[in-house]
Amino acid sequence: MIKINGSSYEWKEISLFSALETLGFDPARIAVERNGEVVPRAQYKDTMLRDGDVLEVVRFVGGG
Repeated sequence: MIKINGSSYEWKEISLFSALETLGFDPARIAVERNGEVVPRAQYKDTMLRDGDVLEVVRFVGGG
């Protein structure tokens, strides 16, 4: 089971990029923390998620 922002997902083998795409996130406008460590955007496609991973996805919001 993989947790993303508190919700659980039963994916077997999926890259971080594919998981974000499936959930509708725009990789250019977010930051991802995996198990307490920030994942560099350049590594999203190469980072494979595993059972027990906990992710926090933060969206950048502009305003003024």
